[in-house]
Amino acid sequence: MNKSKIFSRRDFVKNTMITASGISLAAVNKAQAQKEFKPKPLDPNNISLKWLEQPNTGSLQGTTWGVPWPKGQIKKASSFEIQHNNQNIASQTWPLAYWPDGSIKWTAHAIGANTALTQAIQLKVAQKAPQNGVLKVTDYQDRITIDTGKLFCQVQKQGTKLISILQNAEKNTVAINGKLVLQIQDKAEVEIGESLKSDWLESKITHASVEQKGDVRAVIKIEGIHESSQNKQLLPFVLRLYFYEKAESIRIIHTIIYDGNENQDFIKGLGIRFEVPITDALYNRHIRFVGENNGVFGEAVQGLTGLRRDPGKTATEAQIAGKSVNNLPENIERLSKYIPAFGDYSLFQGSPDAFDIQKRTKAGHTWLQSGYGGRSSGTAYIGSPKGGLVFGLRNFWQSYPAQLDIRNAHESQAEITLWFWAPKAPAMDLRFYHDGMGQDTFEKQREALDITYEDYEPEFGRPFGVARTSELQLWALNTTPSHEQLALIAQQIQTPPLLTVTPEYLASVGVFGNAFTLPDKSSEKKKAIEEQLDFYFDFYKKQVEQHHWYGFWNYGDVMHTYDHDRHVWRYDVGGFAWDNSELSTDLWLWYYYLRTGRSDVFRMAEAMTRHTGEVDVHHIGRFSPLGSRHNVQHWGCSAKQLRISTAANRRFYYYLTADERVGDLMREQIDADKTLRTVIPGRKIGQKAPKNDPKGELASVSFGTDWGALASAWLTEWERTGQEKTKTKLLNSMKTIAEQPNGFFHGGAIMSLATGKFQPVDANQISVSHLSAVFGLAEICFELVALIDMPIFEKAWLNYCRIYNASSQEQKALLGQDLGKLNLQQGHARLTAFAAQRTQNTQLAKRAWQEFYAGDGGIKKTSKQIKVIATPVVLNPIEEGVGISTNAVAQWGLSAIQCLAFAGASLE
Repeated sequence: MNKSKIFSRRDFVKNTMITASGISLAAVNKAQAQKEFKPKPLDPNNISLKWLEQPNTGSLQGTTWGVPWPKGQIKKASSFEIQHNNQNIASQTWPLAYWPDGSIKWTAHAIGANTALTQAIQLKVAQKAPQNGVLKVTDYQDRITIDTGKLFCQVQKQGTKLISILQNAEKNTVAINGKLVLQIQDKAEVEIGESLKSDWLESKITHASVEQKGDVRAVIKIEGIHESSQNKQLLPFVLRLYFYEKAESIRIIHTIIYDGNENQDFIKGLGIRFEVPITDALYNRHIRFVGENNGVFGEAVQGLTGLRRDPGKTATEAQIAGKSVNNLPENIERLSKYIPAFGDYSLFQGSPDAFDIQKRTKAGHTWLQSGYGGRSSGTAYIGSPKGGLVFGLRNFWQSYPAQLDIRNAHESQAEITLWFWAPKAPAMDLRFYHDGMGQDTFEKQREALDITYEDYEPEFGRPFGVARTSELQLWALNTTPSHEQLALIAQQIQTPPLLTVTPEYLASVGVFGNAFTLPDKSSEKKKAIEEQLDFYFDFYKKQVEQHHWYGFWNYGDVMHTYDHDRHVWRYDVGGFAWDNSELSTDLWLWYYYLRTGRSDVFRMAEAMTRHTGEVDVHHIGRFSPLGSRHNVQHWGCSAKQLRISTAANRRFYYYLTADERVGDLMREQIDADKTLRTVIPGRKIGQKAPKNDPKGELASVSFGTDWGALASAWLTEWERTGQEKTKTKLLNSMKTIAEQPNGFFHGGAIMSLATGKFQPVDANQISVSHLSAVFGLAEICFELVALIDMPIFEKAWLNYCRIYNASSQEQKALLGQDLGKLNLQQGHARLTAFAAQRTQNTQLAKRAWQEFYAGDGGIKKTSKQIKVIATPVVLNPIEEGVGISTNAVAQWGLSAIQCLAFAGASLE
C-alpha cells in the first residue's frame, strides 16, 4: 500500500471519528457560520468612555487611548468626534488595526489639555472631520519646532543637544541644551590599592524625525548613542517626545539598550540634563521637591526667614508662596550678601523605602541634610515668579536608585538632571552571578539543571542587548506653582490620565479571541471562581509590596516559586527566581483586566509589559530578538526563546494605549524566525538545525512556543499595516501545519524563512509538549480561528484542543498511539472548552470543567488561606499563600477566565 493511500485512510478516520457526544468532526465545518462570534448591535453614536483613574481637575495635559470596533461595522474612511457634556472637543484619530475584511478593528484617539473633564465623555462616529486643535509642528532641515499654544520647544536633528530650547506660554525660556548624560567606570567597586578609571559620555543624535504630526498630538522620535570625547560609544537610545495641544508639558519615553562589556563598563550614572536660565534675585529663586503623600519640600535659594533681622511679613509670606519679593527693607537688602545662597540640591532615592534631600552652597563645600522621607513622587521644580521648569520621573521609587539634581541655582544658568540611575548609588553591576561552577560540558549543565533548575551555558548569561524604558515629563510653567499645584502635577506624572472603554464594551466587540466574559456571580460555582480570581490578583499585588519586587532592572516582574522553608521566594535559586513571563503571567493579568476594568490591575500589567518586553529580551546581538527563560537574573538563562519575547504579551497594552515603543517591540519579532537558525530553542533536548541548508533559508520551528510567537507577530503586523508579506507567511504556516498528517501533534517541522511554509514530516513522528500551548499559542489560535476562514486549520487546532486531555482510547483512535502522561491538564481545560464552543458540544464542555476542577498539573484545591509569618522568624512580617506558585496561578487564572467564556453555560 502506498503512502498516499495510508494518508487518505488516516484523513478519513479523522473526518468521520465520532466524538464523546456523538457529533462527527465532519459536521464541524458545516456549522461554522452559526458558531461565529456575533457582536452585540453597536450604536456608533453612543460609545461611553471612562477614566482608568479619575484625574485631578485643572491639570489634564492630554492623553491617548485605543478603542476596538466590531468586525465589519466601521469603514476605513470613518471620522470620529469626542464629546464632553455633549460639546465637541478637539481630537485626533488614527487606525491601529484592521479586520481581514478591511474594516477598522482598533482606533487610537488623542485629546489635548483640558481643565475639567468628568466621566461624561462620549466617542462618536462623525459625519465630518473633528474640531481642529492648535498644535503646530514645523520640520526644518536641522531642527523641529513644536508650539502647543502653551509651550514652545525646539528639537535638534544632530549633535549632542536633544532639546535646544523650551519656553513657557509667556515665551520665557525655562530650559535649554537638553542632552543625555552617562557616567561609566571600569570596576563595580574599588578594592584597597586599586585605582578606578571613569569616563563621561553625552548623547549623539543619529536620526531625528516627526513620527506623528497632527493638530492635537505630535510625536518626535530621536535615535542616537552616548559618546565620549575619546569617541567611545555606548548605550544606543531611542527617545520619543509627546506633545499635546494647549499642554504646558512634554511627555518623554526614554529607552536604552545595553551594548557594553559588563565586566568593564559599569554604569555609574545615567540621566537627562538641562540648563535653566534664571536671572532673578537670589531670594526670588525657588526650589521644590515632592516627597510622599503630597508632601512638598519648598525653599528659596536665598532664604529670608529665620534671620536675626526680620524683613517683614510681606516679604516672608511672598517668598514662602513663591511670589515675587519686592522692596526689601534697606538694612536687609544691604546685608543680603551675607545670607548664604544654596545653589545645589539633590534628592536621592536609594531604596524603595527611603529618600533624602541635601543641599549645599556650591561645589567644594559640605552638604546639609535637609529632609527625609519614604517614597518620593520624583518631581521637582526650579524657577522664579516669572515661571520655571517642573521635571519628574515616573515610577521614581519603584525604579530605584533614582535621583533629582539641581546645580548652580545661584548662578545665571542653573542645571538640572533627572537620573534614571543615580550616581550616588553603587555602580550598576550586570555581571553574571556565579562563575559557572565547572559547567563546561553539556553533561554537567544537564546535571546542574536537575538541582537548581538553571539552564546554564557559558556566555549565554550576558546582558548584551537587553533594554530599559523610562518615562518622564517636563512642564514649562508661567509661575512658581503652589505646593498644592505641584503635588497635583506630581500625581499626574506618576499616574498619567488614561481614557478607556468599559469592560462591557470590550466583551461585546469580539477582540482578543472572545476569550473573556464579564465577572458573573450568578451561581455558587461562578461566584467561587470569581472570588478566587480576585484573591489571586490581590495576593500578588501584595507580594510585590511585601517582598519589594522593585528596582531599575526588576520593577514589573514577579517571582516564580516560593521557598516555604525560608519563607521567601526563591530569588537566589537558579530557574526558580524571576518569572520572565513563564506560563503567561502577562496574559493572565491582561485578561483579568479586560473583564474587570480595575485600574490597579492595569497598572500592574502595564509595568509587567514594560519590563518583560524590554529587560527580558535581547534587542541587539546574537540572541536578538529572543527572550530569556526564568532565572536569578532576567537575562541569565541560556534558554533564549520566542516564548518570552512573544508579541502576544504586548498586544493588549499597544491596542489600549497606542504606545509606539511597544509597537516597536512587536515589530522586532517579525523576522525572529531567522535567529532560530543559530540559537535553537530546544538544542539541549534534541531539536536540531535543518540539514542541507547552505544558504540559510530554513529554520527548525516548533508548532507551539516558536510558531505561536511568530504567528502573534505576523498577525499583529498584518492587522496593523495590511502587509502582504507577513499575511502570506502567516497563512502559509497555518495551512502547512494543518496539512501535516497529524497537525499540531508533530510538535514542529522545518520552515522556509521566505514563505513560512513547513516541510512535511513523518506521519509516525508524534511529539507533544505540555508547554506548547501555555505561552500564548492558545490565545492566538483562538483569534486565528475566529478571524480567518481556513477550515483545515480549524480542524487541526480543534483536534489538538480536544485530544490533549482526552482518554488514551481517543488519542489512539486519532493518532495511532496515546500521548502518555502529559502535564498541565488544568491549564489545557480551556482548550477543551474552546473546542466545545466551536463544535457546540455540551458533553465536551462538561469535560472541560471536569479537567479544570481535577486540578492535574495545576491547583487541585483552591484556597484563600493566608498564613502570616511574623518576626523574628523572618526579617519583616509577610503573608504566605497556601499552595500558590506563579506558574499554577497564571494557568489557573487563564483557564478559569476562558472556560467561563467558552463553556460557562455548562458549569452547573
